[in-house]
This record gives sequence, structure tokens and C-alpha cells, in this order.
Amino acid sequence: MANPPVRVRFCPSPTGNPHVGLVRTALFNWAFARHHQGTLVFRIEDTDAARDSEESYRQLLDSMRWLGLDWDEGPEVGGPHEPYRQSQRMDLYKDVADKLLDAGHAYPCYCTTEELDARRDAARAAGKPSGYDGHCRDLSDEQKAAYEAEGRTSIVRFRMPDEAITFTDLVRGDITVQPENVPDYGIVRANGAPLYTLVNPVDDALMEITHVLRGEDLLSSTPRQIALYRALTELGIAKSTPAFGHLPYVMGEGNKKLSKRDPQASLNLYRERGFLPEGLLNYLSLLGWSIAEDRDIFGRDELVAAFDIADVNANPARFDLKKAEHINAEHLRMLDVKTFTEACGPWLKAPFAPWAPEAFDAEQFAEIAPHAQTRVTVLSDITANVDFLFLDEPVEDEASWAKAMKEGSDALLVTARAELTAAEWNAEALKTAVLTAGEKHGLKLGKAQAPVRVAVTGRTVGLPLFESLEILGREKTIARIDAALAKLAA
Repeated sequence: MANPPVRVRFCPSPTGNPHVGLVRTALFNWAFARHHQGTLVFRIEDTDAARDSEESYRQLLDSMRWLGLDWDEGPEVGGPHEPYRQSQRMDLYKDVADKLLDAGHAYPCYCTTEELDARRDAARAAGKPSGYDGHCRDLSDEQKAAYEAEGRTSIVRFRMPDEAITFTDLVRGDITVQPENVPDYGIVRANGAPLYTLVNPVDDALMEITHVLRGEDLLSSTPRQIALYRALTELGIAKSTPAFGHLPYVMGEGNKKLSKRDPQASLNLYRERGFLPEGLLNYLSLLGWSIAEDRDIFGRDELVAAFDIADVNANPARFDLKKAEHINAEHLRMLDVKTFTEACGPWLKAPFAPWAPEAFDAEQFAEIAPHAQTRVTVLSDITANVDFLFLDEPVEDEASWAKAMKEGSDALLVTARAELTAAEWNAEALKTAVLTAGEKHGLKLGKAQAPVRVAVTGRTVGLPLFESLEILGREKTIARIDAALAKLAA
């Protein structure tokens, strides 16, 4: 019998800003679906009214679209299993919970928190597993009525089977969990609200998900969900149990899991700094997977063609910001100049640009862009690299000034000014002029050009100096050298 078409899902909760670990999960699901010509279901798990927000929901959709991770079913797209927000599916969950109760796969539990805590403490003291002990598993109708007469409320617990559960994890191989390690668990609160432990598998069942690719932190819940799937299949609600693959942790500083509170975890940070979606996705795909031993740079089409969940490494993946920046820089280099120039647009105006809007010269920027493209790591770098062109005066950087303006710099600048004034105004002639000035003072080009660079651009490092001078123009270049000489004299 042929395998059913691949159906995977990405189902975040709309709480806070999107997290790069969450994006890595979305990416692997997307790549898996596209590799197998399958379906990606985008589902919103918004049943926690205290933490969920509409703003976060909108951010999730916007982030997925910015990244280019398109979905086949879900919000704003629709599909045969609507609605795709859990908050709009409550009647479905109640119906399934009732069927599980009627069939004996679930039961009401009247234990109070105090009773549960006392029995757990006693179990620990005796060296036994401290999970739920099945106290309410087989209550008679009379016992239930007595509890209710006391005014007790009940949660709904799922009845776990008494045998071990074995499954093959697509990343980690065969896993067996003994029954004493997976006690009966709650699926509906006392107020009737369904818990994640119910709604997530029910949605996967109703949406016919074939593969569940999710974070390693959810591995411990898998035996419970497999048991629930078997019950749902018996009741005709599920067609089968999906295959599970648990993706490795993304680690931050100090061998700790990258958390939402870590500054480098926020997807918004990378958007604001000007990462390309292609560069960020390329890097995130390397957190637990690789396209080849000797290759790190590739596009999304190559990722889709090569992606195999069996190649995902079970070991934790460390988030390395420097490597992310390097990969993004490589993607910037691969753009044609016109696309790069357009991509820089947001960082060339308020609130990023320090110059007045009327000072910006698009023709000058078009000239400098090819030189900038070879130097910037993220698009936001462009602002500081080209500000000398559009500001009346270069940015004052005292550290750069102190580093470049050594004893004798004033004499060098006087000579360089004279050579530059007499030179033809093109990069090669300007280089010769500064080289000549340096030779007259016993300096090699590197030492000679440092004071000129700081006088004209304000910084010790930046874009190629002589091309920058050519684009800035003779008048502004000489005026800035004069200003630097006046500052040195003072």
C-alpha cells in the first residue's frame, strides 16, 4: 500500500516575538513538505487567553511571509480543515473528549491538589515513581456521586495502557517507554477547557498530519500522544498515528538552551539588522542539518532538493552569531547590484539615516553600492559605510581620530592635500597622489592613507578609500582635509 501524501504542520502559540528556534522548526517542516511535494499546515495554538495576543498572531504571519515560508493550509489561506485557530475549534475538542469518556479511554478525576501532592511525596519517600497513581481510574458510579455531593469538581484524565510504548523517532531511532514512566494525564481542566495534551493530537488527527517534526523538549509527551492516537483511531477520529521526529535543541551561551529571553533569540532582531531572509534561513538550516561536509552556502531551492529528516543530527546545535553574519554576508555578495541597492533602501532614510533626506544623492549611492556590497555583513551596515557622502561633516569618532592622527599627521595631510589638488579625479590617480605624499614623509601607503581616511570619512575603516574620494568629489575632499588640519592646529 502506497504511503499517504506528506502532511506536516507548524503550530506556534502567539505569545511574544517569534524565536529563531521556532523559525528553525518551521523551516524544517517547510523544507520536508516541499521536498516531498507535500502539504504544510500552518495552525495557531491560541487557547491560552492569558498569554496569547492578536499582535503576536499578526507577527507570526508577517514573519512567515517575510521568510518566504509559504503554507498550503492555514490562516488567510484556508483549506479543508478550517478553522486553523484552536480558539475557534472548542466544540470539536469537547466532542472528542466526550467520546473518549464514553468509550472508557478517559475518566473523571476528583483528586484535589493537596491529595495529589501528598501522594506524590509519599511515593518519592518510598522510592517509587511520583506520577499520578490512578486513584480515580476505576471509581464506581456511587463513588463519583459521593465526590460530586461533596462539591468536588473533576478534570478528565486519559487512561494510559499498561504496556510499554515503542516508536521510531525519525531523528533519534527506536525509543521504548515503560508504563510506570507515563501515568494517566489530564486532557480537560475542571472548568471544561481542553488542555494542549488533547487539542494538539486531536488537531493533528483531524487534519490528517502524517509527520510531526517538533522540538526535542516535546519528546517526553510523545508516548502519551501515541496512546491517544490509538484511541482516536479506534473511535474513527484518526486514520493512523503520525511519524515523529524530534529536532535538536538550539543552544545559546554557556551550554544553555536558547530561550525567548536571550537577545539573540528574537527573529525581529535579525530583520531590524538587515539580514536577508535567504541568509538567515541558510544559517538556521545548519542548526542540526547540513547539505554537505564542505559546504555551508546554498539557496532555498537547494535546501528543498537536499533536505532529508534522516540527516538531522540529534545532538544540540549551537547558535553562532558570527557564522550567521558570515553566511548572510555571502548571500549579500550573491545579489546583483540593482537588487542589493534596492534592499538597502530602508536603511538610507529615517529613522536609520543620520543625514537630511534632501542630502541623499541616489546617483552617488549607485556608484558606491558595488564597493559597499563587498564589505557589509548586514544591510544596516550600509548607513555607517556611506554616511560620509551625505553628511555636511564626517562623523566624529574620537577613537579613530586618536588612532590615525599621530605626530606628523598634519605635515602629511598638507602634502596629501597638495598632491590631491593637482591630481586627476579618479581612484587610480588619487591612490598615486596619497602614495606620493607618503613617500615624501617616509611612509608606506597604509600609514599614509590613515589620516586622509579619518579626515574625510571620520573612521579608520570603511569602503575602499580612493573610490570613496572619487565619488565624494574634489571640493568636499579638500574641504575636509582643511577642517582636519584646523583641528590639529587647535
